[in-house]
Amino acid sequence: MSTMAPRLAPVCEAIARLLSPHAEVVLHDPATDSVIAIWNPLSKRTVGDPSLLGELDALTPVNPDVYGPYPKSLPDGRRLSSVSAVIRDDEGRPEAVLCVNVDRSAFDAAARILAAFAAPVTAQPESLFARDWTEQLNETVAAFVRDRGTTLDGLSKEDRLELVAKLDSGGVFDQRRSVPTVARAMGISRSAVYQLLALTRKEPAGAAPA
Repeated sequence: MSTMAPRLAPVCEAIARLLSPHAEVVLHDPATDSVIAIWNPLSKRTVGDPSLLGELDALTPVNPDVYGPYPKSLPDGRRLSSVSAVIRDDEGRPEAVLCVNVDRSAFDAAARILAAFAAPVTAQPESLFARDWTEQLNETVAAFVRDRGTTLDGLSKEDRLELVAKLDSGGVFDQRRSVPTVARAMGISRSAVYQLLALTRKEPAGAAPA
């Protein structure tokens, strides 16, 4: 095992704590191409697993010993942004490789919500529900769930906020008895719909649409 590993451990743990729970920090031994230490193992790897450092050969370093950020993925489909740094001994030989892998899921979800709020507002937005609004509602919810590759139960709060914002901008909440219909379509309670709608409109949580 690299003699540098114990000296780098506090640095690795500090990075992992700062970015917890969104980052995995891995220390590799380039001599054996194996993991010698890992913090917050998002990838489920353990000490002794193969490092597969050969993937760095296909990348262009930003300086002689730093690679990335470059994209990677977890087995469950989550996207990562990764950086790797080659750490050398006093004679210039690679002694360890430090990798930080950041789960982008939370940041991508936040970006989608911000993008929805930033969408231009027009005086008379074209309604998504001009013909049969309940049918269009069901189609919109189904398409949203398909795009996320999940189920209604698997939608996160951020996903539900984005979906409610989409329905609101399409005019669904202008329809009579829209809230109970949306609640059934999304598989949540009426009160949850009111809360999500209040958040998307930035109104007090107790406010209810007409």
